[in-house]
Parts: sequence; C-alpha cells; structure tokens
Amino acid sequence: MTNRSGPGGGGAKGPDELRQQIKQTRSQLGSTVEELAARVDVKGRARARAADLRDKAGAMTVQLRSTAAQAGHTVQERAARAGHTMQEQAAKAGHTVQERAGHAGHVAQDRASHAGHAVERRVPRQARTFVQTGARHPVPTLLVGAGAALVVAGLWWRTRHTRH
Repeated sequence: MTNRSGPGGGGAKGPDELRQQIKQTRSQLGSTVEELAARVDVKGRARARAADLRDKAGAMTVQLRSTAAQAGHTVQERAARAGHTMQEQAAKAGHTVQERAGHAGHVAQDRASHAGHAVERRVPRQARTFVQTGARHPVPTLLVGAGAALVVAGLWWRTRHTRH
C-alpha cells in the first residue's frame, strides 16, 4: 500500500485510521455496485416503473370518480332547480288561466243575463207564460211539440207531392 501524502490525499496516520478508510471505501464501493446493478436490472426497473404507473392510475381513477360524482351531483341539483322553476311557472300559468276563465265566465253570464232581459222585454206576456208552463211540464210540452212537428211535416210533404 502506498501512503498518500499530498494536497489531494490524506494518508493514514495509523493502522486504526487505515482500517477506517478501508471500511469507508468498501461501503462506497458497495453503494456504487448496488447502483450499477440497479441500472443493469431492466426487469426490476420495469417492475418499479409499472408499480409507479399502477399507483398513478389508481390515484387518477379515484380522482376521476370523485370528479364524476361531483358532476353528477351538480347536474342533479341543476335539474332539481329547473324542475322547481318549471313547476312554479306552470302553477302561475294555471292560476292566470283560471283567473281569465273565471272572468270570461262572468262576462258571458252578464251578457246572457242582459240578452235574456232584452228578450223578455220584447216577448209578449202570453208567450212568456206559455214558455214558463212548458218549462214546468216538459213531458206534455214535448208531446205537443212532437205532434205539431208531425202536422207540419205532413203538410209539407203533402204540398210537395200534390203539385204534380
């Protein structure tokens, strides 16, 4: 063994120090050999890379599922809000239609009442009495009306066929 003395090398000053340097050099050589072996071990590096990729894929899967769940909740909330909005608008429209129909019914009722009063003023009293009696006794009135219709139909038929 050579004694290193000089600016770059610090030689061992005794057997204990020399043993210590040898031990340190062996440790460094062992680390270097392990690094070289790891670089040469393609299978091991591929396995390590595959394990890293599996871990990343698992993490991405969890993240994607979480994102999808959040998107689903967001869509569900928006759909619920839209449904409530549509329901409120439909209820308002229904109330508006109901109010307008009620108003139109009242207007029609008022006009019919006015028309009835106008007709009542124009129809002679005897005719009113006859109509009221017919309304109180519908069956005899229908029988009389049917008989009158038969007489009129017979007369009409007779006039059409006797012209020849």
